[in-house]
Amino acid sequence: MNEAQLRSLTPKVLGILVRRGADFAAAEDAVQEALIEAVRVWPSDAPRDPMAWLITVAWRRFIDAARADTARRRREEAVDEEPVPGPAPSADDTLQLYFLCAHPSLTPSSAVALTLRAVGGLTTRQIAQAYLVPEATMAQRISRAKRTVSDVRLDQPGDVATVLRVLYLVFNEGYSGDIDLAAEAIRLTRQLAAVVDHPEAAGLLALMLLHHARRAARTAPDGSLVPLSEQDRGRWDTDAIAEGVAILQAALARDRLGDFQAQAAIAALHADAPTAEETDWVQIVEWYDELTRLTDNPIVRLNRAVALGESDGPRAGLAALAALDASLPRHAAVAAYLHERDGDLTRAARLYAEAAHQAPNLAERNHLTRQAARLNAAARTGSAVAEHRPDSGGRGDVPD
Repeated sequence: MNEAQLRSLTPKVLGILVRRGADFAAAEDAVQEALIEAVRVWPSDAPRDPMAWLITVAWRRFIDAARADTARRRREEAVDEEPVPGPAPSADDTLQLYFLCAHPSLTPSSAVALTLRAVGGLTTRQIAQAYLVPEATMAQRISRAKRTVSDVRLDQPGDVATVLRVLYLVFNEGYSGDIDLAAEAIRLTRQLAAVVDHPEAAGLLALMLLHHARRAARTAPDGSLVPLSEQDRGRWDTDAIAEGVAILQAALARDRLGDFQAQAAIAALHADAPTAEETDWVQIVEWYDELTRLTDNPIVRLNRAVALGESDGPRAGLAALAALDASLPRHAAVAAYLHERDGDLTRAARLYAEAAHQAPNLAERNHLTRQAARLNAAARTGSAVAEHRPDSGGRGDVPD
């Protein structure tokens, strides 16, 4: 039995049950029960048409649940006749399910959880492990989300941009436990890009591939962070980079630029540089200018200050940084790096220590603490110090 195949069939089967008249919550429960049955039965008795098998079993589970619930008698009358078994319908409701799971009435965390469950085919336990929360907590979150969207019809056009933001949130969670959320986000975005004609879907897929290609080089054997400028580029996944660049080029050729395409273009320029020193920072600044026009996001402006410090010198970067709110995440880390580049090692060390206290996770805190210690040691001995460039890879709120 192929687990990936099961996951890919999940949204199609769920969409068919909803289209037949099942409410979303009941349909999703029935599909989950069918998946459990498939795991039990298929290894010894694989069906000739897996999707038709799942539809039949899920529909029976839904009918059984409807008959057992006296509050659903009216619905039972509408769905009592079981369809004749046969080939699965060709219609694909996957796109509508993406829209439903990213419904504006849901909080971002609920939208992510529901997408992973209903479209991704993950179990509640797997999602809870990935987010490092108790299974009961995640079950409540998913149940509330299902109740919220149960009465939402699937015949209205959805917002692709909202779906893309949800998938981006999934990707930014990274990975933990036995579920790699970054890889799962790539799989779901690839699936979405195949069913929706939207250049930003392609742009997001390219961005994910280009960043994921660097994953193996991001940490040292002891688990410490390795900045982009110091990564072993021989460990980057060249196939993923080539695929990401090709997808991006095709999207850009459509001349409908969006922020995910612009971020992917920045990531592609980093991936294209044989060494950190050969990075085309001038072009990266130009893409950040495009991204600023598209989003006017303060985090984008923060990353632009880093790029400007590389292309035009640290004082140009500091001038751009001065216009930004000092409370922005990683503002102190960027300021520390630029002051170090400008030769003010004492101030840079202080800012690195400040940034360490504000770090969102232990790995980043340890990295920034080491930078502060490095500069303090250099100040005491009068030795030269190596620069540690903060990353400016286009993912906005997520460091490389």
